[in-house]
Amino acid sequence: MSDVAAVENLVVKHKQLKQEIAKVIVGQEEVVNQILLSVFAGGHALLIGVPGLAKTLMVNTISRALGLDFKRIQFTPDLMPSDILGSEILDENRHFKFIKGPVFSNIILADEINRTPPKTQAALLEAMQERAVTVAGNHYKLSLPYFVLATQNPIEQEGTYPLPEAQLDRFMFAIHLDYPTFEEEVNVVKSTTSNNKFEISPLFSAEEIIKIQELIRRIPVADNVVEYAVRLVGKTRPQHNAAPEIVKNYVDWGAGPRASQNLILAAKAHAVVNGKFSPDIENVQAVAIGILRHRVIKNYKAEAEGITEEYLIRKLF
Repeated sequence: MSDVAAVENLVVKHKQLKQEIAKVIVGQEEVVNQILLSVFAGGHALLIGVPGLAKTLMVNTISRALGLDFKRIQFTPDLMPSDILGSEILDENRHFKFIKGPVFSNIILADEINRTPPKTQAALLEAMQERAVTVAGNHYKLSLPYFVLATQNPIEQEGTYPLPEAQLDRFMFAIHLDYPTFEEEVNVVKSTTSNNKFEISPLFSAEEIIKIQELIRRIPVADNVVEYAVRLVGKTRPQHNAAPEIVKNYVDWGAGPRASQNLILAAKAHAVVNGKFSPDIENVQAVAIGILRHRVIKNYKAEAEGITEEYLIRKLF
């Protein structure tokens, strides 16, 4: 299949995929869009939202519709790295045998990742970056595609371990979940308090998703679009010559080069699912807030004046 035919085929299947997910998930269209872009671009995503917004159900539904294995890990203060990665045990023949942990799956839901100590958070880092883990000196490859979706509760900060900036940077997208609208909440209550059960049909396979990730990397990008993305990221850095006054006043640290890479990859994915064969500046802007919001570190002045990361990023367009 040529790349043109592959793009056209993906547009059709992407539409079917969203219809399949909408059988179970009411509303949250932008959240679903960003999760799917992250999967197709081969990145990871951080979901930030209060409890009860169906984050687990959403990830489970998306993984079933994509035809991928799904595991949920509930992060707690006493969780150890071996609880995630797996451990070696002595079998009946006195040989060491490796028992795989829940990290060996296609889609991992790391629930409330900020509830666990840094040592356990770091255990997920190698898996996210290298798509492999090291246990007792042995290197184990993870099955592809591999995608980590972590959730964070923004309201309870007592007894939590905020993710360090270096770890936040590993996530392609930071996605904010809002409360549903009145009509959406009525639909949620009706569908979840009855006996209706919706069957989700898998529309993809692991091999197809790997092919989509390869297709997106092959999509050509004009030099002016790459330069726009790099300039946009540069403007988030207060010490940068091109940084506007608002950034110098309200930002402590800006985004690094990984943000530029992720902007282009996500813009390619955004272009492809919308039937375009090359991304333009509008595609970069469409994904910029999700890519940059967790990489722009505000100062105390911004906090005191109630200025959000979204407001700062929109001012850069």
